[in-house]
Amino acid sequence: MNKELAKKLIDVDMGRQEADLAIMNVKLVNVFSSEIEETDIYIADGYVAGFRGNKKAKKEIDAKGMYLVPGFIDGHCHIESSHLSPTAFSDSVLPFGTTTVIADPHEICNVCGEAAMKYMISSAGNAILSIYYMYPSCVPATPFEHAGCVLDASEIEKFIDEDIVKGIGEMMNYPGVANHDEFVMDKLEVAYRHKKKIDGHAPDVKGDGLDAYIAAGISTDHECATPEDLVERTKRGMYVLLRQGTACKNVLGLLPGVNDGNYRRVMFCTDDRQPQTIRNDGHINHGVNLAIGAGLDPVRAITMATLNAAECFGLDDRGAIAPGRRADFFLADSLEKIEPDKVFVLGKLVAEKGSIILRSRPVRPEGVAGRMNVKNFSEERLALKLESDHVRVIDIVPGGVVTKAGDAYVGRDKDGFWVHDPKEDILKLAVVERHNGLGNVAVALIRGYGMRDGAVATSIAHDSHNIIAIGSNDHDMAVAIEELISLGGGITMVQNGKVIDSHRLEVAGLMTDDNVDDVCRKLDDMHEKAAKILKVSPEIDPFMTLCFMALPVIPEYKLTDIGLFDVRIFDFVDINLA
Repeated sequence: MNKELAKKLIDVDMGRQEADLAIMNVKLVNVFSSEIEETDIYIADGYVAGFRGNKKAKKEIDAKGMYLVPGFIDGHCHIESSHLSPTAFSDSVLPFGTTTVIADPHEICNVCGEAAMKYMISSAGNAILSIYYMYPSCVPATPFEHAGCVLDASEIEKFIDEDIVKGIGEMMNYPGVANHDEFVMDKLEVAYRHKKKIDGHAPDVKGDGLDAYIAAGISTDHECATPEDLVERTKRGMYVLLRQGTACKNVLGLLPGVNDGNYRRVMFCTDDRQPQTIRNDGHINHGVNLAIGAGLDPVRAITMATLNAAECFGLDDRGAIAPGRRADFFLADSLEKIEPDKVFVLGKLVAEKGSIILRSRPVRPEGVAGRMNVKNFSEERLALKLESDHVRVIDIVPGGVVTKAGDAYVGRDKDGFWVHDPKEDILKLAVVERHNGLGNVAVALIRGYGMRDGAVATSIAHDSHNIIAIGSNDHDMAVAIEELISLGGGITMVQNGKVIDSHRLEVAGLMTDDNVDDVCRKLDDMHEKAAKILKVSPEIDPFMTLCFMALPVIPEYKLTDIGLFDVRIFDFVDINLA
C-alpha cells in the first residue's frame, strides 16, 4: 500500500472515481466472519476497494452467483520438485487457484548456493504467482555427502532483509537445536535479529524436546505424523501444515486432530509435488478438497488455505477479500469440490477453466545452468570388487522413500568383480560427485528395482543432488552418466550402449523452463519406456525412487558419494559381509 493507491481506493468508495473492475453477483467466502455473503466486489489498481453500494466501475463481470474465494496460499513447498523453473511453476499452479507460495529453495541452493538464491529471486520477480522464500537452513543437509556449497549465517545475512525472504527455511537439524550447536544457533540468531520467521521440520519430536525446539523460535511444522502430534504442536502455539505432496500425504491422516479450538493454527502445503501430480490432481485445492470430502466445513478449509497462512507469514495484504487487500481470488461453481473456473491476480484474469492465460516470462539461468563439475570419471570407476559373495544390499520399499538393510549372496567373476545375474533382481547403484570436482564415485548394490538390462541416471538425488545411476552393467551406466553431463543435468535411460530417452533439466540439473504439459508428456513417455523396455517394476516410480536412494537421513541403507551409509547407526558401512 502507498498513498496514491490509498487515495484511489478511497475515491472509488466515495463515488469520486470509477473502479477498474466489478465482479457482480458473487457469493463471497468471507474468512473473517466464516460466512457466505452475497455481494459485488469492486477492484482498483489490483486491490479490493469495497463491496456492494453506490460504487461504479468501468467494467463489470456478472458472476451469476458463483463463489468468490480468496487465492490459496501454499505454506511450504520446494518448487524444484515440480521439475519446473519458478516461472513455469507459476503457470502450472495458478489455474488451480494457488496465488501465493512460500518456497524453500533448499534443493537448488544445495547445488548452486548464493547464485541459486539470486536466480530464484530474479525468477520470482517475473512470475505472475506471488513467490516468497524461506532461506534454506540446512545446506549441506548432512556431513555425509558433498553438496555444492555451505551456506552459513553470513550467507543468510546477505538475503534476510529482502522483502521476498520471509525467514529461515525448515530447520531439519533438531539435534543441533537441542544441543545448541553454534553453527545452527548462529543461523537462528540471524532470524532473531531481523525479526523473521523460522520454519520447522521435527518428526517424532515430543514433550521436552518439542518445548526446546519451539523455545528456539521455530514456529511451524509440516512433519506431524499423528493427530496427537498436531494437537500437541498447536497447543504450544505452532502452526501445523497439512501436507499433500506426491510421496508424502497426510491431510486425511492429520485431519482428526483439527478442531474448533485449533483450526486457526493449521494450514495446507504441498512440500514436494511432481509435475504429473499437479497436472492430474491440482495443487493446494487438492488438499482442501480431500479435507472437505472427509467432512471439514468448506469455509473452515478455505480459511486454513488462505487467512491462516497469510497471518503466519505476515502477509497482511492477502489471505482474504476485504477493502485494501490484493484482488487475488478465483470463481468456482461449488464449495463441495473446489475447481476454480476463473483465477484473478491483482484483479487481472490469469487463468480460466484449468488453463493459464497470462504466462510468466522466464529469466536467464545465469550462474545455475549446467553445474556439472565432474572430474576423473570413467567406466572403470564403476567396477565393484567384492571380498565376499555375501554382501549388504539396499532393499527398495515400494511406495515410499525408506529402504531396508538387506543382504544377499551374489555372483563374482574370477577377479572378484560383481557380475549381474539376470535371474536375480539385484543391480548396481552409483553416486558420482558433480559439484566440486572431487572425483568421488561410490558404488553399492540395490534390490527391488526390477530392471532386466540397461541403466537409468539422474542429477536429482536428494538432498545434495549428485549424479545417481542404477544399472545392470557398467557400460550402460557410464553412457547414462556421460549423457547427463553433456545435457547439463536431467534424467536419462540407456540400453545396449544407446540412449533410449532423456529429459533435460537445464537449470542446476533440477528444473526446466519448459511448460508443465510438455514436461508431463516427456515424463509419461519415459515412464512407459522404463516399464516396457527396461522392465522396471510396476510397483515403483523409476525416477522418483532413484532420487531418494542417496538421502542419508531416511532409513535404512543409502548411498552417497562417500559410500554406503547405515542411517540406523549414522555411519558408513562396508558392503562386504563375513
